[in-house]
Amino acid sequence: MQNFLQTLKKIRRTVRKILRPIKKTIGTVCTALLCIILVAVLSVTIIGSAFTVYIVNLMEGTSEVVLDNVSSNYTTYIYAQNEKNEWIPYDILTSEGEKRIWCNLEDIPQMVQDAFVYSEDERFYSHDGVDYQGILSALRDTLTGFKRGGSTITQQTVKNLTGDNEADRFAGIARKLRELYRAVQLEKKYTKDDILETYLNIVPLNNNIYGVQAAANYYYNKDCDELSLAEAVSIAAITRSPTNNDPIKHPDNNRKRFKIILDIMLDNGAISTVEYNEAMNEELNLIGSMSYAKTEDNQKIDSSQLSAYENFDDVSSYYVDSVINQCCDIFMDKYGITWEDAYEKLRSGGYEVYTCVDLDIQKKIEEKYLDYYTFSEDGNHEVPQSAFIVMDYSGRVLGVVGGIGEKEAPLCLNRATQSTRQPGSAIKPLASYSLAVDKDIITWSSRFLDVPLLIKDSSLENGYGGPWPRNYSTTGAYRTSWSKEFNFTYQCLQRSLNTTAAQIVELLTPSACFEQLYYKLHLDSLVLYRDGSTDVARSPMSVGALTDGVRLIDMAAAYQIFGNGGYYYEPTFISRIIDNTGEIVYNHRYTGEMVISEGSSYVMNRMMETVVSGSRGTARKAKLDGVELIAKTGTTQDWNDLWFMGCTPEYVTGLWIGHDTPTEIDTDNCYGSPDMWSNIFKDIAENEEIKTFKPSSQVVTREYCTVTGLVAGDNCSSKNIGYYKRTNIPGVCSGEHLGDDIPSGTTVIVTDGIDTDYYEELTHEHYNYRFEILS
Repeated sequence: MQNFLQTLKKIRRTVRKILRPIKKTIGTVCTALLCIILVAVLSVTIIGSAFTVYIVNLMEGTSEVVLDNVSSNYTTYIYAQNEKNEWIPYDILTSEGEKRIWCNLEDIPQMVQDAFVYSEDERFYSHDGVDYQGILSALRDTLTGFKRGGSTITQQTVKNLTGDNEADRFAGIARKLRELYRAVQLEKKYTKDDILETYLNIVPLNNNIYGVQAAANYYYNKDCDELSLAEAVSIAAITRSPTNNDPIKHPDNNRKRFKIILDIMLDNGAISTVEYNEAMNEELNLIGSMSYAKTEDNQKIDSSQLSAYENFDDVSSYYVDSVINQCCDIFMDKYGITWEDAYEKLRSGGYEVYTCVDLDIQKKIEEKYLDYYTFSEDGNHEVPQSAFIVMDYSGRVLGVVGGIGEKEAPLCLNRATQSTRQPGSAIKPLASYSLAVDKDIITWSSRFLDVPLLIKDSSLENGYGGPWPRNYSTTGAYRTSWSKEFNFTYQCLQRSLNTTAAQIVELLTPSACFEQLYYKLHLDSLVLYRDGSTDVARSPMSVGALTDGVRLIDMAAAYQIFGNGGYYYEPTFISRIIDNTGEIVYNHRYTGEMVISEGSSYVMNRMMETVVSGSRGTARKAKLDGVELIAKTGTTQDWNDLWFMGCTPEYVTGLWIGHDTPTEIDTDNCYGSPDMWSNIFKDIAENEEIKTFKPSSQVVTREYCTVTGLVAGDNCSSKNIGYYKRTNIPGVCSGEHLGDDIPSGTTVIVTDGIDTDYYEELTHEHYNYRFEILS
């Protein structure tokens, strides 16, 4: 027994010896494993914490996506009326060339909505912004070599709104995480309809087209509520790869995607088998141009019908430029912003701008300005520059061209609306004649002696400077250019005598003439006082020698008063502007301001008619067949500028000719202003429905004595017909015409303090009249 116990002890000692290194090894291994596990856990914890901090920081730095103002960044349409009085697109304005037209979800048919939903996101109405099933499917397909997207409509909306499209490595992963976070947050704040509406209006569809409405316009010349199922699906098929799936450029690719979408719609019960088959068999009539517009009878109109400029789609027209500039002026005034901000607001604001353009007139004058034979007999391209404008008698500008030849760029110099030039004699009816008639100072047959003023100048030895002004439109006495003849008022205007205009200004005073032009006729380029210069003076008010000059559009607006009973209307290219919510932000007020009386207007009208019909009229070469024309020409000093202001019963027109840098016009190289006006506007004017101006009840016709200018008496042997305001009819002539008496009503103006002996010698060189001097 004792031996057994000793043997057992030996075995135990042996086992202990054997187990001791094993236990040591196991302990070491377990300790190592435990350390590894602890390190792994600690590493995971650290990495997880760091990743959590990164995600938290990433989310905190991720801006919130809002949909509230998305519709404010859309295409602006400029509309014109056609011959059927239908409003059609005349031009479009976009931000950076993007074409966007907002369309509310209720105006997008359900089948159009379904085409996009089943194309891009079948489970759109069931997920919370992120489609995890779709993501897993996308990963699986990627591993098997089939590339597909896993982004939901909500995620795509986020991406399109934020422009967050990083794709490289870690930046791409961070972007995707931001996108997922934003999508979930967006779904919490907005309804599915809100998100879908935004998506359908911002989804990129190639050719800088964004949204279903712009795409419907571009591809099919339709609004999206007019699309067929096949047309809607063909547009939805673009989204997966806009460049490669364009139905015009890559019809085969589009067709493949087209069938996939229809299959999905059919499988989900969105369409019936009949609708499926009809869509598959429908022949698509693709257009592919935003310049197309449709009328009520579905007649398609392209840019060649809107303008004579072949590059109209790229550079627009002078009329469109004028619309843009007026819109910007309106926005600057309304919102207190800069021109640049106003222009961007217009381009991206989704406005509807309704213009006053007459497309037929605009295109015709564009054609004339593209043809150099309009301006010279041999079509010489070295002719000066020119501008033309036409408006009605309520200030609506119907047509405008700002330069000869092709228009080279959008928003280029428009000489009709932006350039200020000296008006010369074209200022006379506005500054002097009409005001004097209105104040009953002169009549049709007041008599003026064609002699100059002698201007008082104490610095000179004889106390006067002069004589001034010279005439440029009469053949008179040798060297002086003064005929020293007596002329009736209408004859002075007909012949554009500078001397008479100066005498009338002297009667009225330059300050009264300036007030008429600046405050009532709104010629705001006139200078009251600047650096020693002023237009409140004889020369500017008499012969148009202004400090800066005037704009052609302002002159045309002022000339309205001679054809509409004396009213001034602010010129406008725009009738109204509507924003993308349908609110009217601008509505032009056609409120006229009476500048002269109706009677004064009609007397001036009849005087200006003689400028065309009279044998010595400066505008006689522009006479029309069967339609009345009243006009006034203008020529500036040194022949730097030529003007023609012409009014027919329906239109007010203005023509300017000159070099951009004022230099003398070589009239041997080009036509005169009456010939040019006739070449440009005669065909339009002679087709007017209204042929004559409406007479005024405030004006009567009377026979006047051609010797005295008074109403002819029984003993007057030489008579003519004149037009007189009822408030200012001359007295009756006695018929006793004495040769040594100055005829009653003759006006001779000399400033105070002048050596009248000299003046009598000058004026009596050929005539033996006795006269009185009016100061």
